[in-house]
Amino acid sequence: MSFGVCMFNELTEKLEQVFKNLRGQGKLTEANVKDALRDIRRSLLEADVNFRVAKRFIARVEEKALGTEVLSSITPGQMIVKIVHDELVHLLGEKVVTLPVKGSPEVFMLCGLQGSGKTTSVAKLAHLIRSSGRKPLLASVDVHRPAAIEQLRILAESDKQAFYNTGKERNPEAIARGALAELTRQNCDLLIMDTAGRLHIDEDLMQELFRVRDILNPHHVLFVADGMTGQDAVNAVEGFMKYIEIDGVILTKMDGDARGGAALSLREVTGKPILFVGTGERIEAFTQFYPERFASRILGMGDIVTLVERAQSVTDEKNARKIQERILNEGLTFRDFLDQIRQLQKMGPLDQLLGMIPGVGKAMKGFDLKGNELKRVEAIILSMTEEERNRPVIIDGSRRRRIAQGSGTSVQDVNNLIKQFFAMQKMMKKFSKLGGMKSMRGMKLPFGTV
Repeated sequence: MSFGVCMFNELTEKLEQVFKNLRGQGKLTEANVKDALRDIRRSLLEADVNFRVAKRFIARVEEKALGTEVLSSITPGQMIVKIVHDELVHLLGEKVVTLPVKGSPEVFMLCGLQGSGKTTSVAKLAHLIRSSGRKPLLASVDVHRPAAIEQLRILAESDKQAFYNTGKERNPEAIARGALAELTRQNCDLLIMDTAGRLHIDEDLMQELFRVRDILNPHHVLFVADGMTGQDAVNAVEGFMKYIEIDGVILTKMDGDARGGAALSLREVTGKPILFVGTGERIEAFTQFYPERFASRILGMGDIVTLVERAQSVTDEKNARKIQERILNEGLTFRDFLDQIRQLQKMGPLDQLLGMIPGVGKAMKGFDLKGNELKRVEAIILSMTEEERNRPVIIDGSRRRRIAQGSGTSVQDVNNLIKQFFAMQKMMKKFSKLGGMKSMRGMKLPFGTV
């Protein structure tokens, strides 16, 4: 799971400052621990966490933090960080919740308010599930929002997903029956149904959902909540739960500058787990929810596990081995450099990747992390000839001017890239002399295992 550098950035910075102050104390006392907890509570409320949730959270942390074992510990500040981390994990649900397979074919029904990202979540969920070997069918009974069904069709086709074409049919119940029949025709084992939303919960919306639900008899009903709306997202889930039973929540738009209150309040307030999170516009930007990783990110501890998983998902292991062996035996070229940049781009936005590395997101604050730097580097390399990419040493002043002009950059940009490249090449040569591939055997690298 990943979240952009901006996601929870303000909350993370405030918590880090609290912990820094605690570590700076010569000795922890009940008084300075309570002062710290008051600051943590204020930070949670400013992040739009439900006030009752924040109150109960602080009470649990205080009970453990004021124990003699913590106050007399050699590293009491670190102990309190651990307590806060463990309580965050508890708040978020502790364990990863997976949806059990309840039949074949199986039916998922997604519901939620208009604008929450329901339709895109249908396509993203299908993409994620398909990676496990299943064949989902996408369909929509949203006949109210203009072009809603067409939007899902375009998403399905762009990802080569099976889609139920409703034609001119505009009756939700008829569409639901047709989608069930289409499952057999297209030999699919899972129907993921998009439903209509409104700007607010109303009787007409719920009655339509009831009728569609009774026809589909879904194995799982998932509520899609907009993470940008904070506490309002929690209120929306609670409102739906008064009418219809749900199995869990999909939290969307978690790559934005939302304060994070929805994610931290949902499980505690509703009793329903967060199952998946949407972290960007790309169809791959959708992951299962891991409470422990989420808590670590909030406390600025990074998320190396997700970073490795994402790298592995875009890596051709056999090709990665060949590239690494060639680099170590023959030296780094701009061709290899370009390959690595393209692998990074497949993994997602640079700000999200750096946010998974402990401390890096904070250190890179103020830098361009939206991928523009990678695009500029790629443009420069693509403006080189094949010989220049393989033998960078031949790139003299006139060639640098030509490359800058061809890539729409400055000569200074080209000079900086070449300087950085030679420094990296020198480092790789030193590494090779220390043992090359043998010394790296079994090591996990960003783009493969040696």
